[in-house]
Amino acid sequence: MLQVGYIRNNKELVIKGLEKKQFKELELVDRIIELDDQRKSLQMQSDELLSKRNLVSKEIGALMAQGKKEEAEQKKAEVSALKENIDGFAVQLATTESSLETLLYRLPNLPADAVPVGKSAEDNKVVRQTGNIPSLHDGAVPHWDLITKYDLVDFQTGVKITGSGFPVYKGKGAKLQRALIQYFLDYNTAAGYT
Repeated sequence: MLQVGYIRNNKELVIKGLEKKQFKELELVDRIIELDDQRKSLQMQSDELLSKRNLVSKEIGALMAQGKKEEAEQKKAEVSALKENIDGFAVQLATTESSLETLLYRLPNLPADAVPVGKSAEDNKVVRQTGNIPSLHDGAVPHWDLITKYDLVDFQTGVKITGSGFPVYKGKGAKLQRALIQYFLDYNTAAGYT
């Protein structure tokens, strides 16, 4: 999640990054800065009231020590009024912070500078290719269809169990999965990883 300070200090950079990602709600950047200003203002007003309440509370103690109960009672009423104002600011502050956080969650992370502008995978640039790239024959079946055809993975049961897209590996699919895991563990262990 982008931080408000970064958005504020790098507004144009953030907008350029969001445009590169084809993000449509660019007005969120200004709204986030606006809400942060509002949050800061509310926080400052709340802090001033807290400070004033603390000063008045000290005065109450001094007045009580001097035996001026009537003046101390007036100060207590003032502290009570200040407390109500402070509570009101606390509610406003919590609402503003919640709204600000919600907007921040809606902003995506920014792409790296090296990422090209584009709308689809075809707009990506190839950085490096190694090995022979096979060309598939006509009628080649994608792996997700082969998985179903040979009954290696059960996606529907995985959805029922977890409520999301986790697969359940079955039979030879489960054996292949474990064999691949073991292969990569052995390969990396032989390379010196622990």
